[in-house]
Amino acid sequence: MDYSEIIRELILVIAGAYLIGSIPTGYIIVKLFTGQDIRTIGSGSTGATNVKRVMGKNWFFTVMILDALKGALPVILAILFGTVFKEIGLLPVLAAIFVILGHSKSVFLNFTGGKSVASGVGTLLALDWQAGITIVLTWAVVTWVSRYVSLGSIVAMALAPLIMWFLNAPAAYIAYALIAAVYVIYLHRENIKRLRNGNENKVR
Repeated sequence: MDYSEIIRELILVIAGAYLIGSIPTGYIIVKLFTGQDIRTIGSGSTGATNVKRVMGKNWFFTVMILDALKGALPVILAILFGTVFKEIGLLPVLAAIFVILGHSKSVFLNFTGGKSVASGVGTLLALDWQAGITIVLTWAVVTWVSRYVSLGSIVAMALAPLIMWFLNAPAAYIAYALIAAVYVIYLHRENIKRLRNGNENKVR
């Protein structure tokens, strides 16, 4: 494979993952069923937690699952069909990075979006299903005990690199988990402030 083919494949994976990540699932569902712009409601996020404020618990899980599938799809495609640097898992990692970037900075919503938790977990499930399930369970337990979705998300993503390492995932996957953790926690910076001040919304 010559350099031009390598570059074309890299561009295809990056652009494809970003565009798939940019599909604003929560925004589309709320707009379709209520006519409202989810970005003007609650936290302004297009993610599942904010959708729950408008449409209830069932739609929270629907959007969360769809966003996780959206995160997993580009990674799975890169694993199955990618040929560039396959031995180090570069393409799946690039797909994972750009799909969560697309989710939070959607080209279809003037570079606004969600906080990339569900899509990020989808990428981790696609990279290593055992680590992904452990991360999901961590999120569920912390959220259930604390009743804060944001705290569950922050703790689960913070532990993701350690979980990947403990389960002997490839170095590239561990590095991605660290990048995703830093990025998702950064996107939750306002939630962290509210948690510290004691005025973060609880699950009810």
